[in-house]
Amino acid sequence: MNGAARKIVAKSNNDAKLLGGPVRDYCLGLVLPGERKSVEPMASVTAPARVAAQHQSLLHFVGQAPWSDERVLGKVREMVLPSIERHGRIEAWIIDDTGYPKKGTHSVGVARQYCGQLGKQDNCQAAVSLSIANHQASLPVNYRLYLPKDWAGDGARRRKAGVPEELIFKTKPEIALEQIKWACRTGLPKGVLLLDAGYGNNTALRTAISALSLPYAAGIQPSTSVWAPDMMPLPPRRWSGRGRRPTRLRRDARHKPVSVRTLALSLPRRAWRTIGWREGTSERLSSRFARLRARAAHGGQLHAEEWLLVEWPKGEKEPTKYWLSTLPADITFERLVDLTKLRWRIERDYQELKQEFGLGHYEGRGWRGIHHHATLCIAAYGFLISETEVPRFIRGISPSGPRAAGRLPQLGVPAGYRPRGAPTRPERHIPNSIATLRRRLIVALARSLPRCPCCARKTARTSPLII
Repeated sequence: MNGAARKIVAKSNNDAKLLGGPVRDYCLGLVLPGERKSVEPMASVTAPARVAAQHQSLLHFVGQAPWSDERVLGKVREMVLPSIERHGRIEAWIIDDTGYPKKGTHSVGVARQYCGQLGKQDNCQAAVSLSIANHQASLPVNYRLYLPKDWAGDGARRRKAGVPEELIFKTKPEIALEQIKWACRTGLPKGVLLLDAGYGNNTALRTAISALSLPYAAGIQPSTSVWAPDMMPLPPRRWSGRGRRPTRLRRDARHKPVSVRTLALSLPRRAWRTIGWREGTSERLSSRFARLRARAAHGGQLHAEEWLLVEWPKGEKEPTKYWLSTLPADITFERLVDLTKLRWRIERDYQELKQEFGLGHYEGRGWRGIHHHATLCIAAYGFLISETEVPRFIRGISPSGPRAAGRLPQLGVPAGYRPRGAPTRPERHIPNSIATLRRRLIVALARSLPRCPCCARKTARTSPLII
């Protein structure tokens, strides 16, 4: 892991001082087992003979050291992108946010807001991220903490937490648009933008994405109004020659927009089809979908036609999910569903980052520290993604058995693989999953450390780590 950590942060000669023990030990601490991935447990595992000194070293490295998160993430992307593209071209950019429950009021950005981890409003921090993905792998490439309005206007708390002076309040959709524009400037391989309803229901964001010539599949609320094909608006009134020329479309009792929920419920049975999109824990995931061409009804202008995609699972009383998409009009039904549902990849990102690498475990309160911690978690995650094709970081320990032969899907379920029963995390049993590779790496790391990270016994150190 030493060599991999060095490559991850080797971004310039000015950062050469970071290439010593702290970065190596912090990355080791993120990968090694432990209930908490905060600084003190990491120090006790990586340097049991000098815990206090190691604690101070790691605390300064992650909380105060002035290295660039953007440049480190750029180096991670440079290393990992070829591994992802070996499975196919980048097909999607995924915008989403994640929350971390927090107590108190002093941790930067903490406020009472919706937390996806809890499924309700509560005290938490929230961060917006952009990921690149195909059907086999994904990687967060931009990450920023959301600063609520109360925090943005509180000078005392900002100074104490080290929030940059130039940073002003921006909504989550505005942060997302900044990240999208950054990705366009950076020249990332383009894909369809996938948004959940929290972002997709924002008309200004959808309009801005279209202005960037990027296709999207955006979740929307059931109350969103659209013009159905047979209910188009009336043209503007004739201009009398006086005053401003009328430009707003007209509505009457027969020409008015309807909510997507009302429109979906009016569709005939033949409009619904059962379509599958990926392998699940024990069988292929599928649901009922309908699609039709419609126009968004916001403002007084006639907007371009888009796909309205509706999901109505069997057993539900009414449709459960709705999307507007600017994907091509000639796209097949199956491909439309397949790309729209690819958003599950970012949910897997957050699951792995939180459970395997402790993304939400940082206990510092500063702006710089929480971003440094997230950057190093993504770096460790990206390292394992890059190793899923051929796990070369451990000599003599590699997948074996019939399921290890040939190339396997990275995080999906291999063809023909059907575990007995219904395990909670069947992907843990796949030879090249993130969880499995991390366990193999832990075994090799444990042999190279002075003490076992699990039982604290002294190790013989007869098997040095080889990368």
